[in-house]
Amino acid sequence: MMVHDFEQYGAWRQGVVAALERYQAGASAAELTDAASAQRIARALARITDDKLSVAFVAEFSRGKSELINAIFFADYGQRILPSAAGRTTMCPTELMYDPAYPPCLRLLPIETRATNLSTSDYRDTTAAAAWTVLPLALDAGSSLHETLRQVSLTRHVSVAEARRYGLYDALDPDLAATVDADGMIEISLWRHAIINFPHPMLKQGLVILDTPGLNAIGTEPELTLNLIPNAHAVLFILAAETGVTKSDIDVWRTHIGAGAGAGRIVVLNKIDAMWDELKSDAQNDAEIARQQASVAHLLSIEPRQVYPVSAQKALVAKINGDMALLEKSRLGALEAALFNELIAARQDIIRQQLADDMAQLVGAQQAMIGARIRDLVEQLQELTSLRGKNQGVIAHMMRRIDIEKKEFDASLVKLAGTRSVFARLSTELFTTLGMDTVQQEIDAVRVAMQASRFATGMRAPVRFFFDQAKVNLDESARKTAEIGVMMESMYRKFSAEHGLALALPMAFSLDRYRRDIDAIEAVYVKQFGTATLLMTSRSVLMERFFDSIASRVRRTWRGANTDVEAWLKVIMAPLEAQIRQHKQQLRHRLASIQRIHDATDGLEHSIAAFEASRRDLESVKARLQLLAGGVTLAMMTAT
Repeated sequence: MMVHDFEQYGAWRQGVVAALERYQAGASAAELTDAASAQRIARALARITDDKLSVAFVAEFSRGKSELINAIFFADYGQRILPSAAGRTTMCPTELMYDPAYPPCLRLLPIETRATNLSTSDYRDTTAAAAWTVLPLALDAGSSLHETLRQVSLTRHVSVAEARRYGLYDALDPDLAATVDADGMIEISLWRHAIINFPHPMLKQGLVILDTPGLNAIGTEPELTLNLIPNAHAVLFILAAETGVTKSDIDVWRTHIGAGAGAGRIVVLNKIDAMWDELKSDAQNDAEIARQQASVAHLLSIEPRQVYPVSAQKALVAKINGDMALLEKSRLGALEAALFNELIAARQDIIRQQLADDMAQLVGAQQAMIGARIRDLVEQLQELTSLRGKNQGVIAHMMRRIDIEKKEFDASLVKLAGTRSVFARLSTELFTTLGMDTVQQEIDAVRVAMQASRFATGMRAPVRFFFDQAKVNLDESARKTAEIGVMMESMYRKFSAEHGLALALPMAFSLDRYRRDIDAIEAVYVKQFGTATLLMTSRSVLMERFFDSIASRVRRTWRGANTDVEAWLKVIMAPLEAQIRQHKQQLRHRLASIQRIHDATDGLEHSIAAFEASRRDLESVKARLQLLAGGVTLAMMTAT
């Protein structure tokens, strides 16, 4: 059922892509694709084809998290894909996904990379590919596959000093006070992060599964807190029926997950088979499970319907053995339905809205271009028909008038060159606050200030200043983009008024989304390092680790803003330039056409017939593009 749902979702995306590509081909054939529209279509296509649906599984050890993943996604393989046994199995954050750029493999990031100033996200860049250990997956050899994937559960023993260097030990911090054995050694994970590249049908459709290694990892691995869990489209928070809700469960729910309750945040009460008492009736067992469900909901301050009681282990056994009665008793079906119905529908709505906005601007601009061409043809037709029966003097006068109009237009182009120089200056000024060098210098300065402070409380001021400065830079950059936008809008209006060009206003641009990104990153930092927490000087090492991830995410935000601004600056003049080229061509054609008529009066009717045919062709193109745009809308709105 789930595979079918994802296949339908994949088919929906393919239908939208096909409709968009047909529209793109039609616009290109009609020579209506300028740099701005080409960029907009390319980004819309990339947004759909690269779409990912991320599901994070969060739980303390021994809650059956890996078994639940096996039951939901991998039962068709007839065995457990992820290691699942009593005790600690997943020791490092593990992502299951499919990237056709890689063969089926397990990519492992060594724990030693925690000693650097780079986050896990930084190591995903192609420039850091050598840092990963890559193991091939033998998909047709079950025992070999299972043995390879056991790597995510491997550990090693290190000295206290080495564990502290990785930010994994601090005797004064409850989250980091690991057990030291008789030899003075501490057990830590062998790996920092794992990515399983697996050609599962749902993973191929863009599903990404995140398996977290216990609640304490959420505090020690900043990538989980700052990036992977907050950005997941759905988070399954897993509890065990026999343990109920612990204090650490409540802390993690309230701090990292519960703020989004009801928006793709689901609580799973696993291992309900422990409550199947054979000496009680089914009704009595169900009542006991319902009481536990209500208790969990009360402690987490959510509705009981948001808590899904299941037995992942029994569901996996039932699916493998084809035992439908046991599968129904496991209650996994209700959880799967809630997860995928909510996940897919919510993601579809987001894509529909984004694409609808893109198409509205795209179609509006291209219909305006067609309209301008039609108006030009109509004007020329009116000029030509007005020449019927006129003498050579009248025709010569019209030629002089068009020549004057052409010279006036050329004079306007000289003024446009002046605007270009102002545009270039403002663009340069924009990157003094938005450039990557600027943000990297500020990151380096904060890191130096943090390292100079002996206490965690002393680290707070430079980090706060870092966020404040980031906002100041974004605000100043926003003012520059607004200034550029106003200048270009004025130029568009001027050309429209003086030369009758049908110009849509230049593409609007905003840095608001990046400002919100910075606010969100700061909110996570403040929540993680509040006043009470900072009073513990033992958090200083962990805070430095968090700043590495903060810096990485801010760099990604800045890089995204740079990419968007550069693309916008490249295309903001494109519609104006396209109309200028079209208008200059139209003036040349008008002059040449009347010149021919001046030289040979018998060519007048032939020219009128040619212009009328061109107008009919343009009307046909306009109708076809409207039909193709309607096809995109229909594909978007089709239910899965």
